Amino acid sequence: MSISKTLNFSASDGVKIAASSYGSDQHPTVIMLHGAGQTRHSWHRSAVKIAESDFNVVTVDTRGHGDSTWSEHKDYSLDTLVSDLHSVITQLNAGRPTVVGASLGGITALLAQGESNIRLFEALALVDITPKIDKQGVARILEFMNRFEEGFETVAQASAAVADYKGGSQSAASQNPEGLLKNLRLRDNGRYYWHWDPALLDHVSGFGDEVVERQRMAAQALSLPVLLLHGKLSEIVSDDDAADFLQLVPHARYVDIAQASHMLATDNNDLFANAIVEFLLDSSAV
Repeated sequence: MSISKTLNFSASDGVKIAASSYGSDQHPTVIMLHGAGQTRHSWHRSAVKIAESDFNVVTVDTRGHGDSTWSEHKDYSLDTLVSDLHSVITQLNAGRPTVVGASLGGITALLAQGESNIRLFEALALVDITPKIDKQGVARILEFMNRFEEGFETVAQASAAVADYKGGSQSAASQNPEGLLKNLRLRDNGRYYWHWDPALLDHVSGFGDEVVERQRMAAQALSLPVLLLHGKLSEIVSDDDAADFLQLVPHARYVDIAQASHMLATDNNDLFANAIVEFLLDSSAV
């Protein structure tokens, strides 16, 4: 099993960005960006598997998440998240990475490359995120993220909340209390809280048509190798949404993963990681 190392980066405004690296830094670099409300540890099993195929995998805690610091000015705008990604790439000093972004991480990566006048990435993999998404599905996720402002008495309560959200099914996180604990923060009052800054939701819940259009324009500007991974059971991205993206980026590769929801990397890690590795090993993607 690949042993991870902890890395630290500095954002332009002084926020500290935490990350883990798997594999040798002599190998091609893959940066993995999680979704809103997650941490870099959600990628752990995937990162290990990808690193075993001779890649240097760097999983990043988005500002306000996990071990990265919270923004003093509560700045979680898309422009700032894009700037943070630029900072990580520059400080890694490992050439052009391939970037894998899920949900909010995917939006960040799409805008970073699609709005740049230079090629920043070797390739881009978007994990169940497209410009056009289901607003009801987003609302359901945001409602879940807002629901537990007073935290949990025990990790088991948090596990039950995750299982309930997933319709009673036990996700990888809820089956693994130790893994779930990495997504929780124990405060002085003895209660557990999600490991992210609630101020993030002020930005995410405000995404409107202008953000959709911005993503569409960024997608149309992509000329590098692109992979879209879609969870067949996703509550966010429908088959039609995926088809819309493929019209914007006709050269993109597309993988539909059965029995996986929006959280497809945890729902079906082996198929997810195998699809990423196949994409990376393709001669056009490295």
